[in-house]
Amino acid sequence: MRTAYRVETVRNAERELMARLPEGALMHRAAAGLAAACAEVLGRAAGRVYGSRVVLLVGSGDNGGDALYAGARLARRGAGVTAVLLSPERAHGAGLAALRRAGGRVAGDGASGSPEELIARADLVLDGIVGIGGAGGLRKEAVPLADAAARSRAAVVAVDLPSGVDADSGRVRGDVVRADLTVTFGTHKPGLLIDPAREYAGSVRLVDIGLPLPREGAELEALQHADVARLLPVPAAESDKYRRGVVGVAAGSARYPGAAVLAVSGALRGGAGAVRYVGPAGDAVIARFPETLVSDRGPERAGRVQAWVVGPGAGDDAATVAQVLAAEVPVLIDADGLRLADPEAVRARTAPTLMTPHAGEAAALLGVGREEVEGARLDSVRELAARYGATVLLKGSTTLVAGARGGPVRVNATGTSWLATAGSGDVLSGLAGSLLAAGLSAVDAGSAGAYLHGLAGRFAAQGAPAGAHDVAEAIPRAWRDVRGE
Repeated sequence: MRTAYRVETVRNAERELMARLPEGALMHRAAAGLAAACAEVLGRAAGRVYGSRVVLLVGSGDNGGDALYAGARLARRGAGVTAVLLSPERAHGAGLAALRRAGGRVAGDGASGSPEELIARADLVLDGIVGIGGAGGLRKEAVPLADAAARSRAAVVAVDLPSGVDADSGRVRGDVVRADLTVTFGTHKPGLLIDPAREYAGSVRLVDIGLPLPREGAELEALQHADVARLLPVPAAESDKYRRGVVGVAAGSARYPGAAVLAVSGALRGGAGAVRYVGPAGDAVIARFPETLVSDRGPERAGRVQAWVVGPGAGDDAATVAQVLAAEVPVLIDADGLRLADPEAVRARTAPTLMTPHAGEAAALLGVGREEVEGARLDSVRELAARYGATVLLKGSTTLVAGARGGPVRVNATGTSWLATAGSGDVLSGLAGSLLAAGLSAVDAGSAGAYLHGLAGRFAAQGAPAGAHDVAEAIPRAWRDVRGE
């Protein structure tokens, strides 16, 4: 499992470690890992380190110091390294001296060409403008340098995180550096895992510098294959369809029967032993999935279930949503169900509730504009979970899952942009609902469901358009891949 910590926690851990180390040792550890990563990039981009051209964009403080020390290491390996100092009077003195001893130069001090011209000729640009304490976008004098790097053929490597993004929230509030690779130290920062900032980070490499981070107190968690594999239900020898769990799906309408079919398709592949369907799309569901237990008697008389999925394609059927919310089993609310659910009924529930809005639905629930949710995804998902007393899965390019009782937010990035297709969310609802019925907690069901759904989307698309039914059919492949089978 990958974890991400807030800047304050990272700073405290750095101070604790620096008190035990010789002066400058921690920066040298970071610079060594940064230089090694840059050397690998140069090996791919220029074929070598020796003779390559490297430009350092150096701000004040430790972030600039990391860049200068890494530049010195590259210069000792034969790279032509030039530093562009944004605040010469506040540049890291020891790092600058190390660069000059290694043969590196400073723009305007024996290096020919303007900073923009140097960047245009570079093989690699190292972004050390602003560290993890920065926010609010780049200062005016740094913007032309970021623009020149974006236009150049150079590989752009960010030190700790792209300059200008907010490390704690993932917000982007102005001009920022767009990196091909971000080399981060000690731990991931939330902004590296959450959009919109994640889009600017490129690939992310973590360099272990020995930070004594607390076991508790992580801001984010990102599950990996092994974590999801431990969560997935596996039937025992004595299992039957009822012991494995039964998920009820109350979805679809005369106008949107396909939503019911797609939700059932996800549910059938989610680990529960049986799927009960109630709603007006029974004929369509049974025609596609004859193994479904179809009822026309409503949720209250459909038979025993261990969890409900309600809302996909439900239209204006508020009565069915209310009946499901009154059930004393876990409930997943999606799509129209989010609009129709009585907030007081959601807050009054004692059984787990999992809400799965996209950004537009989350904005409507919070009473804000969609752009506000998209720009502050972490704050938005936490606010929704607190306001409704429910676990919330906020869909998007990075899916976030916030628990009803707080704690680390789960982040998932296994998906692909091809998943932005009609009905994809219905499949996810059925899948996560089935995991609820199989006994997973709301946080685990949402997290594992999003992970499998994203992976299935990749398998279904493989770089080409795919429909929601293709995603559902790829879930078994994703399941086997996670379990290593």
